[in-house]
Amino acid sequence: MIAKIHDDIADFAAALPRPGALAGLDLGDKTIGVAVSDGFLTVATPLETVRRKKFGVDAARLLEIFKARNIAGVVLGLPRNMDGSEGPRCQSTRAFARNFAQLWDGPIGFWDERLSTVAAERALLEADTTRKRRAEVIDHVAASYILQGVLDRIRHMDRSA
Repeated sequence: MIAKIHDDIADFAAALPRPGALAGLDLGDKTIGVAVSDGFLTVATPLETVRRKKFGVDAARLLEIFKARNIAGVVLGLPRNMDGSEGPRCQSTRAFARNFAQLWDGPIGFWDERLSTVAAERALLEADTTRKRRAEVIDHVAASYILQGVLDRIRHMDRSA
């Protein structure tokens, strides 16, 4: 069952079972930022921030979103260290993927999320977003940066094939 978890985004794209949208997740200790794509896999849109409770509760909410949005695959931001190594946060993300794979049939991929929160924060500052509003939306905006990176990579792979 673990074979549906992919480190390589090309393998992830090849494993997508059908046309449909993708979801991007930015996993934090207290929240999960959720973004979704359109069905043509061109644009990522921030959707919501799930306040983490227990794995079962969090997973149930994600499954609701995936069903309602016809999600074909999910990408988790992999929080590598700046030198590219993997620390405890990566291990936690990989454990979440393994557990979620027991509940969901679609492919799961990873995307290097270094600086995605920084980019999201910068975009929100440029949009003159208040500090309170930035705190409310930063996680799902970061998830959209992660997902947009994947969508751009998949589109580039299609052109170079």
